[in-house]
Amino acid sequence: MAKEKKKTLSAAEKKAKEQRKIAKQKERAKSDLCYVRDSGIHGSGVYASCDIAAGEKIIEYVGEKIDKEESERRAWAQYARAEKHGEAAVYIFTISKKWDIDGNKPWNTARLLNHSCEPNCETWQEGKRIFIYALTDLKKDEELTFDYGFDVSTYADHPCRCGTKSCVGYIVSREQWDELEELKTAEKDNG
Repeated sequence: MAKEKKKTLSAAEKKAKEQRKIAKQKERAKSDLCYVRDSGIHGSGVYASCDIAAGEKIIEYVGEKIDKEESERRAWAQYARAEKHGEAAVYIFTISKKWDIDGNKPWNTARLLNHSCEPNCETWQEGKRIFIYALTDLKKDEELTFDYGFDVSTYADHPCRCGTKSCVGYIVSREQWDELEELKTAEKDNG
């Protein structure tokens, strides 16, 4: 049998396919376990709508699957906007060596979880999907937070506003806190 040619989709078919994909993402992004409101940490935050047990899956982090080149382009574009307007939000999650998820979609409630140096949630990757799970038992109306895990090399670009007792002042991966302290001490000694 001859190999069948792949059907070329019309513009209308492509648009319909994209709309179905978005509808599925919107459905996956819903959760009865959380809601959005203003946050004392930063902008909007996500809150528990009921008590949630540690280890429970709360919500999926959804978005557009993009390659690393596009991810880098978008990150630099966001950096330029932040320099000009002060908007610093980046919603890109790494899912593999080749792919990332850009969660900058209005229906992606999970993108609004704020960073904390004492997080009560964590992200788990399941295949090519990202989920937010409760790290501790959560009370109704408690703000949901996780460790963004930013690299210490860019710490000065990411001040932390979590206000917890153990806040290190910057959004840096907990594993790099010692290195952060060394950098801050060296800068203080040289300044």
